[in-house]
Amino acid sequence: MAEKITSLQVAERAGVSQSAVSRVFTPGASVSKKTEDKVRKAAAELGYRPNVLARAMVSGKSRIIGLVVAYLDNYFYPEALEILSNDLQERGYHVLVFMASQTAGNIDGVVEEILDYQVDGIVTASVAMSSDLSQRCAQAKVPVVHFNRFQDGDGVSFVTSDNFQGGRELAQFLVAGEHKKIAYIAGWEGASTQRDREAGFRAGLDEFGQKLFAREVGEFDVDHARAAAHAMFNVDANDRPDAVFVANDYMAFAVMDELRFGLDLKIPDDVSVVGFDDVPPAAWRAYDLTTMRQRANLMVAETVETLMAHIENPSSAKTRKISIAAPLIVRGSARLPKNWPPVKG
Repeated sequence: MAEKITSLQVAERAGVSQSAVSRVFTPGASVSKKTEDKVRKAAAELGYRPNVLARAMVSGKSRIIGLVVAYLDNYFYPEALEILSNDLQERGYHVLVFMASQTAGNIDGVVEEILDYQVDGIVTASVAMSSDLSQRCAQAKVPVVHFNRFQDGDGVSFVTSDNFQGGRELAQFLVAGEHKKIAYIAGWEGASTQRDREAGFRAGLDEFGQKLFAREVGEFDVDHARAAAHAMFNVDANDRPDAVFVANDYMAFAVMDELRFGLDLKIPDDVSVVGFDDVPPAAWRAYDLTTMRQRANLMVAETVETLMAHIENPSSAKTRKISIAAPLIVRGSARLPKNWPPVKG
């Protein structure tokens, strides 16, 4: 096997110091353009690749961010995580992805494994951590930011949409559309997004003197959502909801398919359907879904800024609790209120 090329050999070929070679391959380090060009030319000629792990052992910084995600089926997460990875890479960080069970309750085992990789920070996407593990990360000086998940009382920063207000606004929209039998299909009950969207939805109904007409659980899963829709709507017409809020778009598509093709109901003539996320298929003509838009770009930007603040200023960075407004996107899946859109005074 060929002998491994060292940074000293690159330095000799480029006519620079070994420390100059190190600076060229260290993100954020100061080096002149002339020196960088010489070093990269020499490295390419020799076939040199820097040993990132060895550098991390010396510097104490791996420049690796651990990203924990429960599932990628929902269109919202691949889009958001691509933006997140690109942003971190532009700042000289690499992303190490770990998959965790959505319904396991927490991700303690996964995060224990991540800590073994000496990561500089952790982003969790729609998964929960125990308070004990949050404390363990704090003791290890590894900052954690929750993305699209709220977790109260553990001193960990989070970035979410304003799920409560989004649910409330959807209730107001459906009531304004003169719906009288308004139902809800919940996501996984352990998720803060599910809890807050439903709480806001119920609060919005209460403001107009209405109560939730029917409720089923879809677990943020298409098969469960389809079964929930069948159970809710395969009843006598008098007992059938005239509108349903589905806790996210991913489930809403399955619900709409079941209503149309499984139960031969028309949307929105027989039933109005609204969702939450505004993933790309929501705008497709097949769905044309009225929904709340999660602003992925802004959520990711806040997540990265929060994480960088904790990494770069660990002693002074404060815990951030960021909730971003989600605008209502009105399409054709729900009956419109009279005089829509409202006149802004």
